[in-house]
Amino acid sequence: MKKPDFSRIARSVKAGLHKHSPEILTGLGIAGMITTTVLAVRATPKALILIEEEKRRQNKELYEDAERKRLDSYPRVDLLKPIELVRTTWVCYVPATITGAFSIACLIGASSVNIRRNAALAAAYSLSESALKEYQEKVIETIGEKKEREIRDAVAKDKIQREPVVNKEVIITGYGEHLCYDPIAKYFKGDIEKIRRAENILNKRLISEMYVSLNDFYCEIGIRPSELGDELGWNIDDGLIDFHFSSQLAENGVPCLVIDYHVAPRYDFRTLM
Repeated sequence: MKKPDFSRIARSVKAGLHKHSPEILTGLGIAGMITTTVLAVRATPKALILIEEEKRRQNKELYEDAERKRLDSYPRVDLLKPIELVRTTWVCYVPATITGAFSIACLIGASSVNIRRNAALAAAYSLSESALKEYQEKVIETIGEKKEREIRDAVAKDKIQREPVVNKEVIITGYGEHLCYDPIAKYFKGDIEKIRRAENILNKRLISEMYVSLNDFYCEIGIRPSELGDELGWNIDDGLIDFHFSSQLAENGVPCLVIDYHVAPRYDFRTLM
């Protein structure tokens, strides 16, 4: 019987914990907040008892002091001062304070991990984008624009072959009846002139506003905005939006206009250099 490789198991567990650390920390933070609330609620009756005992102690001291001075009346304590409340009840809320601090630390930790990962992802994306641009420019320089266009058309053909059109998945935009393919929104009914007008409108906005989102483009051509469309977009630092079009035949034999982004929308498009 083969002995288990505990070292390998430990490395796998460590890798899994590192990969899912934001989710784990967030879960611990939420659980800690719930526990903090429960502990605080449970501590309140004990704190109220201590408050009443402190008021009775103070009233007793006032009574004894009045007796020594042979006073006919003396002030009674009905409410404790804020500092007296804290001094009297703090011990009841120690467990809740500890779990609350732990929960906050977990949530801050989860946020910190996500920020670092997003920064790393943005850096890696930037490097990939830069390498792709350099590669495209070198391809055009080496084989010429005509051959490069043929390659781009072949890539467009492969895209729609890998994702064949299904009628129920075609988005009806109300702006044309020509079948179109977008790498993100997939198939929709549109018009090339409407898309070109949208490109011009967005470039004008890009010059004045410095960035536009992918949803801005979708709204111009009648596609419903999406969460992903709000996270991706174009920044003026990358240049103007430049759509490339390729006419292909979909699997059902219908002519299809394939849209290609010469300047791809990126994740951190709102970041200005």
